[in-house]
Amino acid sequence: MITRPFRRRLRAALALFWLVASMFLASLPAAAVAAEVRQPEATLHYHFRPIVTFRATFVGASPEYRVRRALERIDALPAAQMQQPIELTPFSVEDRRGISLHIGEAVLFGIVEGDLDPEEKMSLEAVARRSAEELGAALLAVSEQRRPMVLVKGVGLSLAATAIALLLLWLIRRATALIVRHFAKVIDAHPESSSFRWARHGWALVQRIAQLLMGFLWLSVAYLWLTFVLARFPLTEPLGDRLTSFLFGLMETIGVGFIEAVPSLTTALVILFLTKAFNDALGNFFKAARAGRVQVHGLHPETVNATHRICTIIVWGLGIAIAYPFIPMSDSDAFKGLSVMFGFMLTLGSAGIVNQLMSGLVLVYSRALSVGDFVDIGETVGVVSEVGALSTKIINMRNEEVTIPNAVLVGNPIKNYSRLAGARGTLVSTKVTIGYDTPWRQVHAMLIAAAEQTPGLRALPKPFVYQRSLADWYVEYELFAHTDKPLERVPVLSALHGNIQDQFNTYGVQIMSPHFVVQPASNVVVPRESWHAAPAEAEGGGPTTGTLQQPGTSG
Repeated sequence: MITRPFRRRLRAALALFWLVASMFLASLPAAAVAAEVRQPEATLHYHFRPIVTFRATFVGASPEYRVRRALERIDALPAAQMQQPIELTPFSVEDRRGISLHIGEAVLFGIVEGDLDPEEKMSLEAVARRSAEELGAALLAVSEQRRPMVLVKGVGLSLAATAIALLLLWLIRRATALIVRHFAKVIDAHPESSSFRWARHGWALVQRIAQLLMGFLWLSVAYLWLTFVLARFPLTEPLGDRLTSFLFGLMETIGVGFIEAVPSLTTALVILFLTKAFNDALGNFFKAARAGRVQVHGLHPETVNATHRICTIIVWGLGIAIAYPFIPMSDSDAFKGLSVMFGFMLTLGSAGIVNQLMSGLVLVYSRALSVGDFVDIGETVGVVSEVGALSTKIINMRNEEVTIPNAVLVGNPIKNYSRLAGARGTLVSTKVTIGYDTPWRQVHAMLIAAAEQTPGLRALPKPFVYQRSLADWYVEYELFAHTDKPLERVPVLSALHGNIQDQFNTYGVQIMSPHFVVQPASNVVVPRESWHAAPAEAEGGGPTTGTLQQPGTSG
């Protein structure tokens, strides 16, 4: 429950608060209070010419309203009165000084002290005189525009400029078409020349560049035409002057910027030149290593190209990083934006790309395969045609190019038939199973004879035979031979199989492997007098012996 003494103390506290607040508000400067109600400034333009900027509220009128009222009064002037001089008359309203601009008895607008720009540091009289000059020039332009001769002259010059501009546009288009057609004829005249091969691949880019150049020239002609036409009429002459000032200002900015950028650009070019020279020296070193003229521990012929590419990337990366601060506009927002964009793209795609790149390095430096090797990778069997940074290309026996990502290669076993073959060529093999009643020396001789008669297999090193296993009903023989054409493996094996059948049919040997239902009445053996049945040679008379044959010898 609120008691009466408490109410009296509460009223006294509230009265004291309002007294302090009133004293604080009274102590605020008048400028602060005026700033709270200050209206946004407005500029008076008359026929594209800035006359004066109103910043203060005068006699209750905001700057925007003062602009509208001044335009109404100026537009209401008769043609004869526009040519009369503009007079300035000082006045004072509410202790505020001002100057009125009028022509005769017609008051146009007034300028007060609140309209002055503190940064210009100009007096009220100077601002009024400048406004009178600008307004006088605008009124004179209106009067000139109403003269028939001025209008006819402007239209005539504009038509002449339009005709010249159209002629220039036609000439630019014609010249561009002729140049493009000439380049096309030159490229078509040298279809097999390596010097023009790059141009054929980049022909679409050349056409786009020609179109962009033609568009730039068209825009330049249109800009100059518009500037000339606007400058021919008194009312639009300010717009022509602005376009001309913008063009010359842009050319001045570009010229000054280019001159200022010459030292930095020269430094960047010197750094890039030194980088190229160092990279060329590295290239000569790796070329000598590739040719075998230089021997470096740990640098194998299979890894020279990859090491050269890595060193090239590192050298150019360092050179560009050093030269980057000297490139003009390298610290601009545009370059920063591009850096952020490329960084974002690299972040999004780096996982898969880095995985493939690292897998490619593993393949190269492990020397698992190289260009020209005959390999077996999963379901793909063929010759390696390219080992790239991201993928490896293999041409299979059906003359199909198979592209396998390097990460897939690293995760699968690779059978390389050419790695250990060296100069002897790639090994091919086939198996047969023959019963125990056929002399093994005879089987060896027949298989080797079939290999020697097969086109596509090398005579040296000589084919050889291994006895892979002694099974329950037959002996498993495997014939090995060398070939220089691994991609023709299938037709070579087909011809070899035909020659094997001919050999066995010639000497009456059954290729079908026996399977016994019951034990034969006599033992299935080869009598000693039949051990060297034809075409096998007797002991000491040929390469067939009773010992296990080694690769490179007869079986």
